[in-house]
Amino acid sequence: MSEPIIQMKNIEKHFGSVIALAGVSVDVHAGECHCLLGDNGAGKSTFIKTMSGVHKPTAGEIYFEGQPMHFEDPRDAISAGIATVHQHLAMIPLMSVSRNFFMGNEPLKKIGPVNFFDHEKANQITMEEMRKMGINLRGPDQAVGTLSGGERQTVAIARAVHFGAKVLILDEPTSALGVRQTANVLATIDKVRKQGIAVVFITHNVRHAMAVGDQFTVLNRGKTLGTAVRGDISPEELQDMMAGGQELVQLEGSLGGTV
Repeated sequence: MSEPIIQMKNIEKHFGSVIALAGVSVDVHAGECHCLLGDNGAGKSTFIKTMSGVHKPTAGEIYFEGQPMHFEDPRDAISAGIATVHQHLAMIPLMSVSRNFFMGNEPLKKIGPVNFFDHEKANQITMEEMRKMGINLRGPDQAVGTLSGGERQTVAIARAVHFGAKVLILDEPTSALGVRQTANVLATIDKVRKQGIAVVFITHNVRHAMAVGDQFTVLNRGKTLGTAVRGDISPEELQDMMAGGQELVQLEGSLGGTV
């Protein structure tokens, strides 16, 4: 197996007396989808914020492309190629897809001494990138607010890939979607992985994780319960780990039956 693009070694994160992460280790490989599973309060959000430069770890080491990683803020992580697509997408519904696609990275053309937004170039690239992800827009000037939740997620993913993401962190991208939209987003994740990009997929849905995951790490109360590789673990085993595994077995024993 190739060297990991990101290595998180024994990461701890304390907020005063609260220990959010208590020694978590994860390796993320290019061209793979690494699923990070856990219930609410498991430490998933803190972990990805540490990976993407929002939080500095209290202890532990992070390596990116084999080098020690010391990001001062999220902009450093983005410049290095670590992009995060949050559950609540940073998009303006009334603006067009192409305007949202290029927000903060506008292509410019010079007319005389003045720079203008290059609509033609932005529209062409937006349509092309969305088509690659399996979304056929009515037009690049279509308002983002008219898209489905799954299509909006795909816009955000396509944008991150276009601007050079080497690692794509997806924070619960399917949590508020219907069945069909979820299938579209999972298909998009598969396309991104096949382009050689590392995907970190945060979810609490085992079925969604099993559909696209290559590796699975379960977090529980700030600790990792281990990492499994596709084919080595069943959905039922993964669900048990998320539910507390050993605690569930003990509860079944004390109740004298099946929970």
